[in-house]
Amino acid sequence: MTEQLIPSRRAFPADDPIFALNAEAQAFKAGGGSVLNATVGALLDDAGQLVVLETVMDLWRSLGALEVAPYAPIAGEPAFLKVLVQRHWPSVSGPGAACATPGGSGALGLSLRNFLERGQTVLTTAPFWGPYATLAAENGMAVATAPWPGAGESLDAAVWDAALRSLMTAQGRVLVWLNDPCHNPTGRSLSAADRAILAGLLREVAQLGPVTLLLDFAYLDYTREPGAVAAALEDYATLGAEGQVLVGACMSLSKSMTLYGARGGAIAFPWSRDPALQAALTQSCRGTWSNCPKAPQALLLRLAQDGKSQARLAAEHRHWSEVLAARAVSLDTALVGEGLAPLHWQGGFFVTVPVAEPGATCGRLKREGVFTVPLPDSLRVGLCGMRADEAPRLVQALRLAMPH
Repeated sequence: MTEQLIPSRRAFPADDPIFALNAEAQAFKAGGGSVLNATVGALLDDAGQLVVLETVMDLWRSLGALEVAPYAPIAGEPAFLKVLVQRHWPSVSGPGAACATPGGSGALGLSLRNFLERGQTVLTTAPFWGPYATLAAENGMAVATAPWPGAGESLDAAVWDAALRSLMTAQGRVLVWLNDPCHNPTGRSLSAADRAILAGLLREVAQLGPVTLLLDFAYLDYTREPGAVAAALEDYATLGAEGQVLVGACMSLSKSMTLYGARGGAIAFPWSRDPALQAALTQSCRGTWSNCPKAPQALLLRLAQDGKSQARLAAEHRHWSEVLAARAVSLDTALVGEGLAPLHWQGGFFVTVPVAEPGATCGRLKREGVFTVPLPDSLRVGLCGMRADEAPRLVQALRLAMPH
């Protein structure tokens, strides 16, 4: 053990748990085993190859030296921020208080440093994307949860209300991370009624102290219900425009543009023009990563000026949304065939299968060459990484592995 490490930094796992599971799957395959790897968090085609959107790659290859090499402004190119926000809310006039970030995770980290104090707690859903806990811990904070509605269920307003009020009482402020629509990892979105309930709760708690709602957008381009996604964004815009709750968004080019390695994204509060908020975000950028890569910002600006590329990209998104929907339908069909409940995917890369003993079930599945990610009360299955015809194998293995 390196003695120079302070004691609190000496007991971490060697790798991220999800990446470690993927490595196990690769090793199993290398040893001659037949593998169904549902741990992957990137979109793969039916041959198991990474999907890279051709429209985006053509734009990438067209970038000139001065669109790639120079520093971008510390807070990001203003035009990039405007275009990125307007991809989600076309009617807004500008990005508001905003800055570029290295993907959505950078945006989440910035929100912790500006809306909570060390030792405080961010509220999100159960289940949630695992790195939320890592981001919070690295900032000396914790994560509290309220339940995401199950398939066919409504938001538990009483539990959400209690969680919001408890945090407000304990710390005098509330930050909510909400991965909606196209929730990771369940693949389901809040209904219009659920959004209305949650907005009402946030308004009530905002009378007691400052409330920030940060929407974590990653998968909106991959959905079987684009109209429902648009309606959700309008509902959140209405809440943001009221001004009682500070509403912002984490936006990323990683999944939407299949630019995972470019680390392009932003945090934006489109309905705030507060110079103090803008200055705080910019200061955090300077003190964390200084400047974000210029190339993905330049690429999005090129896309915004090219109607043919926009139409071509939209067609690619529709195609891969249909592929994901077919995988989800195949999985639901297989589940029902084994007497299990369907999952009703609406968007994103993942679904969750409820099980009583996720860790043990995951371990038994691995012995059969089926790799999933255990969560506290379910298994995460990456639709993005499995073929539709693999669903029966997954479900049959699951039925045998579940505790009896």
